[in-house]
Amino acid sequence: MSIDTLNTTNHDRDSANLRYVYPVISRRAGGVSVGINLNPNNACNWRCIYCQVPELTRGTAPPIDLVMLENELRNFLHELLHGDFMQTRVPEGSRRINDIALSGNGEPTSATEFVQVIEIIARVRNEMPLRPSSGQALSVDLKTVLITNGSLLFRSTVQQGLRNLALLNGEVWFKLDRASSVGMMHINDTHINMNKVRDNLIASITNCPTWLQTCWFAIDGEPPTLQDENVFLEFISTLLRDNYKPQGVLLYSLARPSLQAEAPRLSALPEGHLQAFADRIAQLGLPVKVNP
Repeated sequence: MSIDTLNTTNHDRDSANLRYVYPVISRRAGGVSVGINLNPNNACNWRCIYCQVPELTRGTAPPIDLVMLENELRNFLHELLHGDFMQTRVPEGSRRINDIALSGNGEPTSATEFVQVIEIIARVRNEMPLRPSSGQALSVDLKTVLITNGSLLFRSTVQQGLRNLALLNGEVWFKLDRASSVGMMHINDTHINMNKVRDNLIASITNCPTWLQTCWFAIDGEPPTLQDENVFLEFISTLLRDNYKPQGVLLYSLARPSLQAEAPRLSALPEGHLQAFADRIAQLGLPVKVNP
């Protein structure tokens, strides 16, 4: 297995020379995240202007070779637990398996086989030893994370997948970069009604512990407006008033360059700007994790 040394700015889905499984050092997760890419065709139903996927196209996940995916996941976890991957490819300080994450080059819930993929993760996790001889451990509290734009969470099959995910110490990271239809069109290049976003988010919160993941950055040197912040806070407030509480907010800016046409116009925000917004969110009673 030929893999370059990992770092937080290199999320190359081909770094392990596998079709579906890839390792990254996640700055938000704080360790090795074992990614599962269900969109190797680089197809997504959204086109976020900060997206780092090369040659991104509109579309859905292709048919998934479930046998190949299971073999890749099993073999790669075995390498992490018993091989020299951690010592030779992972920087000191990040040498732990943080999670198995359904992410990748498009919207993972668009895969027809989404429920079967969750079942594969459960099966492989249950096979792995908790205290292997190498000293590494696949902990029982190892997280299983779904990183999603949330647009397909109205589907009953996806909701079943979320319920199964919850049994695997699962979390949903639900993308909410803006809380208005105009803002989402501007940032995510998608036409969607905010009532639909709210319904999908409620479905997520109801079926599995859910974090909001929010990318906050400057366009043409201008940060999000105070109105953007206020609309975002009001959206969350209405959820809380109706007793739908996310686990918290993952607030981050740009760490890697966009590969979309808008890339030259985008820039990261200073940590102080993010922290000021995080403080406003925290006043609503939600934990906020900030990653500049």
